[in-house]
Amino acid sequence: MNLHEYQGKELLSSFGVRIQRGIVAQSADEAVEAAKKLTEETGTGWHVIKAQVHAGGRGKGGGVKLAKSLDDVKTLADQIIGMNLVTPQTSAEGKKVHQVLIAEDVYYPGDNEPEEYYMSVLLNRGTGKNMIMYSTEGGMDIEQVAEETPHLIFTEEVDPALGLLPFQARRVAFNLGLSGIAFKEMTKFVSALYTAYVKSDASLFEINPVLKTSDDKIMAVDSKVTLDDNALYRHKDLAELRDKREENPIEVEAGELGLNYVDLDGNVGCMVNGAGLAMATMDLIKQAGGEPANFLDVGGTADAARVEAAFKIILKDPNVKAILINIFGGIVRCDRVAQGVIDAYKNMGDAINVPIIVRLQGTNADIAKELIDGSGLDVQSAVEFQEAADKVQAVVG
Repeated sequence: MNLHEYQGKELLSSFGVRIQRGIVAQSADEAVEAAKKLTEETGTGWHVIKAQVHAGGRGKGGGVKLAKSLDDVKTLADQIIGMNLVTPQTSAEGKKVHQVLIAEDVYYPGDNEPEEYYMSVLLNRGTGKNMIMYSTEGGMDIEQVAEETPHLIFTEEVDPALGLLPFQARRVAFNLGLSGIAFKEMTKFVSALYTAYVKSDASLFEINPVLKTSDDKIMAVDSKVTLDDNALYRHKDLAELRDKREENPIEVEAGELGLNYVDLDGNVGCMVNGAGLAMATMDLIKQAGGEPANFLDVGGTADAARVEAAFKIILKDPNVKAILINIFGGIVRCDRVAQGVIDAYKNMGDAINVPIIVRLQGTNADIAKELIDGSGLDVQSAVEFQEAADKVQAVVG
């Protein structure tokens, strides 16, 4: 589950990470009041207006602006709220901005020049250890840094049994070229950031940039936080931060129906039980010349109601030209699944307007095939993978 920048910063702050302070606003008038409050609390004269969407590269799309007066705050907030923000990480249609973060200006003059760094915490799946990735090249796309100057990217792997050790936090600060107060500030920042990552059961923390201010404070100016969905039952307060407006509406609806669904760009809908079989089914569709339109795992209870719900979800995609149902009957009996498909098809009537191919293997698969073939419906049955592939190919060409 992704968090907005302001939510991520609040989470970081609760673990002692210094952040760029800000107040979220839903309208231009709220933005002005937020700016006034920030000025009272922090003394900041300028304010940064930041669109709050689940996408990076907001500045490149016009979603981050500097306001030098309250009039600027009102004008810029009014421009950004309601816009469809297009960034390198959104679709061509972009994402609608519902709110903005009014943040303090932290690039104030002082004895030293401000410096920006990149830092993230994530799991290195190859080693099974958490990893801190960091670079002196903050404020840039880390992919670009990796491609052009890979020697400027450092990593620190953390044994989950030991946690982040003090010498590792110091090594991060040393590799970033820090000394004195900034060095001590960075070691505290890294330790608090790693604690927040572990304690919140996150799968990604990305801070770009981490700022060393002109008076040697270290703070998070931005935050990208992704929480592990499988651990949200331990964090009811964090689960409440979910913003469904930022998610695919079909995926949201499928989740509420208890279906594991991921929207894709293809033309063949998939209805499968089990994640592994679903992946194999998508490979099958590709080999047959089609493109998977979705990943949909109906689970082990493929009764009429569940199959009907899955049909409705798949058919919301206008690009779907056919549906392949691929069920292995281990615990669930294939004849029950077949009857569920038939009942769901009859209940939906003309709403099903694409060919359906059903492959059932396992317990009572022979009875299931007889049920499908004798139903009189526009449903094609298959037994083997290749047979199902051939029928998909005949449909999609």
